[in-house]
Amino acid sequence: MDTLTIKGMKFRAFHGVHEHEKKEGNDFEVDVIFEADLSTAGKSDRLSDAIDYTKIHRICAEVMSGKSVDLIEHLCFQIGTAIAEQFPAHSRFEVSVRKLSPPLSSTTEFTQARMSWPR
Repeated sequence: MDTLTIKGMKFRAFHGVHEHEKKEGNDFEVDVIFEADLSTAGKSDRLSDAIDYTKIHRICAEVMSGKSVDLIEHLCFQIGTAIAEQFPAHSRFEVSVRKLSPPLSSTTEFTQARMSWPR
């Protein structure tokens, strides 16, 4: 099986359990990794045969800029569900959402939720 990776999409968003996170925001990163047969696109060189990663980015941007939520797990689930609905032929994929510099008592690079589809 082949893979297509869209890694490190960066977003400034206003998600988190604490009120200051919802007001001040935080930086997030999103990765999406597809397991799919990429040979048709590899042979044809046509976007219509490929997984259009501009559409994947758009889905991630819409979720990240949407209604504020508490948990990165919820963001991850929302992104994955939207991708599964728009790309039913490519149902094997993984989504990771990282909150950079989470509000913890010691310096922490990130927290991350990762989910796989199909569910």
